[in-house]
Amino acid sequence: MAFNNKPKKPYTIPSQSKSNLCTTLFFIVLFTIPALFLLRAPTTSICTTLIANQARPWSGDLRNAEFAWNRLAFIENKPPPVNLKIAVFSRKWPVGATPGGMERHAYTLHTALAHRGHQVHIFTSPVDENSPSVSHASVISYPQIHFHEGEPGKWIHNKAWKQFEEENQRAKPFDVVHSESVALPHWLARSVPNLAVSWHGIALEGLQSSIYQDLTRKPNEAISPDLNKSLYGFVPKVLDEIRFFKNYEHHVAISDSCGEMLRDVYQIPRRRVHVIVNGVDEDDFGEDVRSGHEFRSRIGVPINASLVLGVAGRLVKDKGHPILYEAFSEFMTEHPDVYLIVAGSGPWEQRYKELGPRVLVLGSMSPSELRAFYNSIDIFVNPTLRPQGLDLTLMEAMMSGKPVMASRFPSIKGTIVVDDEFGFMFSPNVESLLETLEAVAMEGSRRLARRGKACRQYAASMFTARKMALAYERLFLCIKNETFCTYD
Repeated sequence: MAFNNKPKKPYTIPSQSKSNLCTTLFFIVLFTIPALFLLRAPTTSICTTLIANQARPWSGDLRNAEFAWNRLAFIENKPPPVNLKIAVFSRKWPVGATPGGMERHAYTLHTALAHRGHQVHIFTSPVDENSPSVSHASVISYPQIHFHEGEPGKWIHNKAWKQFEEENQRAKPFDVVHSESVALPHWLARSVPNLAVSWHGIALEGLQSSIYQDLTRKPNEAISPDLNKSLYGFVPKVLDEIRFFKNYEHHVAISDSCGEMLRDVYQIPRRRVHVIVNGVDEDDFGEDVRSGHEFRSRIGVPINASLVLGVAGRLVKDKGHPILYEAFSEFMTEHPDVYLIVAGSGPWEQRYKELGPRVLVLGSMSPSELRAFYNSIDIFVNPTLRPQGLDLTLMEAMMSGKPVMASRFPSIKGTIVVDDEFGFMFSPNVESLLETLEAVAMEGSRRLARRGKACRQYAASMFTARKMALAYERLFLCIKNETFCTYD
């Protein structure tokens, strides 16, 4: 580099370099935080808490509980002490036979609360009149659905808010308001008393997801413009969330790791953060050996198959299908009797079909069909690249008595695969997944079946719709009246 004797101007970092520096520093901090979560052993860690609870039942103010409320025993064979009027803001309500995970959660939770005798009002976006809805608004024990006017599937919070205000002034006002994620914007939420928001994914986890997706890119493959845009867009979004999350009175985290992030990174006071894990309908998912055998026979899995794996959900990149596709295509060349059943639809559907007859692609399935699917496999695979939230498919598989293979993310490690007996975890890359597939093949179907029994026992104690609904009910009662915050 040449030098001259001209008067020196103040050195200014080029905007591109400044951007790269900021991004690098942010990523260092970003990955340090999850690493600390995984390496440190907090006093309220899942395993420690579980062992302690077995020896000495927990008691105290529920607002001080930093573990999942699903672990507590709430009375379910008696009606609630108070019937609440509950307002729910949800961007979508399930329609059709194969709704998405978020809609299924909302339907399962709020229908269960309505069955408990609570008056539940759902404020949501309109649906196509020609679409068959899975809701039963005309039945007394189901939530009352308020579809605002407008384009089907497009959420307009102002219209839903107007409907809420009208209903709130009619007869009895609402006891509690529940927002599914940011369906109710923070500038409205801050003026609403007795409000709780459930976080099914936060921006910090979303940024991690974008990074993991980019790591699946080949060395000579250019980064996609959309992914590049999302990486830079997430940074200010994280900062915005940290600033405005405090406007929500109570926060429900759906995993233990999300609860820690809300307390430690988002700086929400711990007594305002409550962990309640999602649940699935126990009537839809359970052990059913006969239906599993019939399903295998119907779709063409031979009797001599040594190992049958299953994956379910949207067949898109962020669900990890690039790494599963590559890992299984290599794995099957060394194991001629293994099969993969794919339940779902999306861009990767055709790619899976190209792998040949030992990869059975079945398309989207209803809950009744999924029951048979889960019972037909030896182990369930979830190669997700999304640390945010918790896929219901993991809970459904465990409820069906199946062990799981899943990406090693804090949310999954801390809430789902809390014991090595429940299955296997792998880093979200092809090499780690392939190594895990080999370990599963070495164990064989009989050992996997024993693991499945342990999974079923744990899932039945944690992931049922009934457990989830009772935990939310107690939270709403606690928000309405502090008397119900005491657990003994």
